Amino acid sequence: MEIIQEVLASLSQPFTIIYMIFGVAAGMVVGALPGLTATMAIAVMLPFTFSMPADTALITLGGIYIGAIFGGCIAAILINTPGTPSSIATTFDGYPMTQQGKPDRALITAAVSSGIGGVIGGLALLFLTPLLAALALKFGPPEFFWIAILGLTMVATLSSGSLLKGLIGGTIGLLLSMVGLAPIGGSSRFTFGFSQLQAGFELIVMLIAFFCIPQVIKMIKNQKDPTEQVQSFQQEKGVIGYVFRQVIMRPFLILRSAVMGIIVGIIPGAGGNVASLLSYDATVRLSKDQSTFGKGDVRGVAASEGANNAEVGGSLVPLLALGIPGAPPAAVIIGALLMQGIQPGPNLFEENGVLIYTFITAFILSNIVMLVLAIFGSKYIGKVINIPTYYLAPAIVFLTIIGSYAIRNNFTDVVTLIVFGLIGYVLSERGFAPAPIVLGLILGPIAEEGLSQSILISDGIGDLFVLFVSRPITIILILFCILSLLSPYIGKLLKKTKTQE
Repeated sequence: MEIIQEVLASLSQPFTIIYMIFGVAAGMVVGALPGLTATMAIAVMLPFTFSMPADTALITLGGIYIGAIFGGCIAAILINTPGTPSSIATTFDGYPMTQQGKPDRALITAAVSSGIGGVIGGLALLFLTPLLAALALKFGPPEFFWIAILGLTMVATLSSGSLLKGLIGGTIGLLLSMVGLAPIGGSSRFTFGFSQLQAGFELIVMLIAFFCIPQVIKMIKNQKDPTEQVQSFQQEKGVIGYVFRQVIMRPFLILRSAVMGIIVGIIPGAGGNVASLLSYDATVRLSKDQSTFGKGDVRGVAASEGANNAEVGGSLVPLLALGIPGAPPAAVIIGALLMQGIQPGPNLFEENGVLIYTFITAFILSNIVMLVLAIFGSKYIGKVINIPTYYLAPAIVFLTIIGSYAIRNNFTDVVTLIVFGLIGYVLSERGFAPAPIVLGLILGPIAEEGLSQSILISDGIGDLFVLFVSRPITIILILFCILSLLSPYIGKLLKKTKTQE
């Protein structure tokens, strides 16, 4: 009871509430701008929180994290450019809804799903931290390898109707992920003598290159009238109530997406991009009618956004319980804790119980604040993005170049952006979807590191095969991989059976 009173006293401070709202709003704006990520937003704000009280600092950074993850969907829906990597899957159905004249439905669906998913993630953080942290401890190198393989089986769903092109795209992504130093041994690979490539390709840069640059080129190519603007965004009357009813009618979809996001979040290194893609893939495969996905299905938007916002709460579980960040933004928050003289780990709740429970409670409240701001504020951020193409295209290119350079202050990243952006455009014109390529790029290092470490461990036990198939979690993951690979064929078989009947 004493802790509850102290938590409520801390949260009732006017400046705490102001900084909470400011953090969420600022995060939404930054997340909506292509090339600027949640990690960058938190890192930029970090020095300014040094003079704040510890609870206010954490609440502000947590609000930025939450707002930025949602903000990425605004650009994803309106201009088909993920503002953050977590919104990759949102483009699949969000942008087609915009093309159909329904951007308001897409944005409000994203807001409602994000708010509910975020609150569920916060509740998991509050009540299930010990259990989920214990589960994360059981994941070793073999489990990480099979998780990556499970993700790679999703190319069948993300390959725009051509499985062969999807597999080729995934292979391209895997090859690109191998550029740089090997995770085990440190040998240099595929750098062709360029020392700048030893660190590999920056993921954010590659995401912008494959998702943003081709779209900008298409915008310019398809522009017919010099005064033509991107489709205007006007909220139709009654759309908020309509969307709420649509989401509430699908409780299992949101709950499943949130649970998947939480689980992915507590696995260090997976991230919101993996959570949203896995949730989208599951939603497509479990739906009776799959023909509308990729063409503006509201379920696709809800699945992606519900998962990536729940992932935020999941990523903080290993951070608070073990001192292990579940995602890059969480790693920056560790810096905030250390800067305040707080050591994250098993003793954190005992030594700083009031502070942590204040942060977790504020985290849940921040998701509610985000829901309100997203419903009534997305249209204003949309107006900023919704400018004429001859202004919008150069502005997006400028922001992507600045954002790409700011990540590592490396001009090589700008060259990489331009080169692979042009390659991405050529591939898209030939029918290759960017999602399988990016998927291979994201999951390649996870699979390689898991495999390499498993081989080293197997030297001690003498049998790599036993290591990969004798652990209960790996067996379950292998079964999921097999089901994932067979699901397209099972779906075709069921369709044929229904047709014959």
